[in-house]
Amino acid sequence: MMYSQENSSLPGQPATDFREGSSLLEQLAAYSRSDFYPFHMPGHKRTPLPFPNPWTVDITEIEGFDNLHRPEGILKELQEETARLFGARQSFLLVNGSTCGLLAAVSACVKRGGKLLLSRNCHKSVYHAVYLRDLTPVYLLPKLTDFGVMGSLEPEEVERALRAQPDIQAVLAVSPTYDGVVSDIERIAAITHRHGVPLIVDEAHGAHFPFGEEGLFPTSALELGADLVVQSLHKTLPAFTQTALLHLNTELVEEAVLKRFLGIYQSSSPSYLLMASMAQCMELLKKEGPRRFVDFGKRLSRFYQSCRRLSHIRLFDGHTEAHCFAWDRSKLLISASELGLSGQELYQILLREYHLQMEMASGHYVLALTSLMDREEGFARLAEALFQIERDYGAETAGALRHTAPDAAPAPFTPLHSGDIYRIPRLAMTPARAMEAPGRTVLLKDSAGAVSQEYICLYPPGIPLLAPGEVLDEDLLTVILKLKDSGLSLEGLSDPTNTRINIVKS
Repeated sequence: MMYSQENSSLPGQPATDFREGSSLLEQLAAYSRSDFYPFHMPGHKRTPLPFPNPWTVDITEIEGFDNLHRPEGILKELQEETARLFGARQSFLLVNGSTCGLLAAVSACVKRGGKLLLSRNCHKSVYHAVYLRDLTPVYLLPKLTDFGVMGSLEPEEVERALRAQPDIQAVLAVSPTYDGVVSDIERIAAITHRHGVPLIVDEAHGAHFPFGEEGLFPTSALELGADLVVQSLHKTLPAFTQTALLHLNTELVEEAVLKRFLGIYQSSSPSYLLMASMAQCMELLKKEGPRRFVDFGKRLSRFYQSCRRLSHIRLFDGHTEAHCFAWDRSKLLISASELGLSGQELYQILLREYHLQMEMASGHYVLALTSLMDREEGFARLAEALFQIERDYGAETAGALRHTAPDAAPAPFTPLHSGDIYRIPRLAMTPARAMEAPGRTVLLKDSAGAVSQEYICLYPPGIPLLAPGEVLDEDLLTVILKLKDSGLSLEGLSDPTNTRINIVKS
C-alpha cells in the first residue's frame, strides 16, 4: 500500500517556521507549535504524558522524598519496580544520561591502569573512562555492512583478543549501534564468562528491546547474559532528555564498588523532575505498553511495505546485510545516493521542503529515529516525501539508472563504502599518558609518525580515526587529509580549522 497525501506536508503548503523568537524558550515554544515532525530524540516525540507544571514540583532531597544516592523509600521502590519491568537483578536510575552509567560501569569493572577490550565505535564517554582511569584500550573494529555502516561485533574476534591478552579485565560492546545494528550478545557473554571477565553492553539505543511482541525487536542484552547494561530511556521511550538506566545482572561486579562510582559520576543534586518522568514512563509501559507496541509495529510494517515501491531510494534492511547479526527496524536508515544526493543533501531536502527533522545525516544516508510515540502522520509524511524526491530527482539520473541491473549494489557515494577509512593505529602509550605528556603543535600535513594527543573523528558517526596515544602513520594521514579536502566533517582537534594537531613532544 502507499500512504495517502491527506496528512502530508508537501512543498507549497503553509507551515510554521520555528526559527522565530529571541530567546531559547521562545524558540523552543515556536518549534513545538510548528509542523516540523520529529524523527529524532527524545522518544516521547513531544507528546506529553500526564505531568504537573514543572515549576511546582521541582524539589531537592526533602523529608519523604528519599535520596537517590542512598535510596530507602520511594526511589528504592521505583528502582525495584524498574528492575522487575526490565528483567534485571537490580536497576539504578541515572539522571546524567547513559554517560554516567558507562563511566561507572567501566570504572567498577577495570582497575586503574588496567586493560579494557572495547568496540572502536563506542560512545565518547567510554573513551573518557579510559582516560580518567588511565586504562590501556584494546580495540575491536567491526566490519562494514554492504550499506556502509558499522556492522556487528564478531564473537570470534572477542575470543581471539581475550586469548591473546589474558590480562584484559572487562569487555564493552555497543549493541545496538546508533544505526540499530545488534551483535550476538549471547555468544559474546558466554565467551567473556569462560575467561572470567564481565561484559558491559552499551544498549543506550535499545531501552525498548524488552517490550513489544516477540520478534518485533531484537532480544535485550539483559536476557542474553550481559553483566552490566546501560540504557537511555530518553532515546527510544517516553521520558525526559538525560534519563537513563544502569542494570546490574551479575555477581562478577561488586555492587558496592558500582554504587561508589555512581556516586562520583552522578549529580549530587539529582533532578526529581527527571526521576518523575522515569516513573511516568514505567507506568505507561506497564499499563499501555503492550497495546502501544503492537500499534507501533504495525506502523513500521506499513512504512517498510510502502517503501518497497521506491526504485532508487534505499532503506537499510538488516536481514540482507553482511556483517549484521540482528537489527532494530525502528531505526530508519535512508540513502538516496543512486539519485546523486549525499546524506546531508537528503537531510536538508527533508527538513526545508517537507519539515521532517531527521536525527542525523552521514556521508551517504540519513537516520530517522522512531518510537512507540510516533504517529501515523509522521510515517505517512516521510513515505510521501521519499516518493516525491524520487520523482523530482529521478529524471536527472534515469538514463544512467536504466543501464544498472536492478539487483546491483548502489555505486559508492563516499569513501565510507570502501572500508579503507577505519583501522586500528598502533598504540604507543595510554591515552592518559599521551594527553598529559609535554606536547607541541604541528601542521596536520606534517604529522606523520607522531603520537597524537587528540582525537580525530569523522562525524557522524563520531568513531575515532585516531585517538590519543596512537601513532599517525603515512597511510592514515593520507586518508584523513583526503576526507578533510572532501569537505567532510572532522572533529576532535582543538584547532577549529583542522590544519594543526597537538602531538606528544619527542
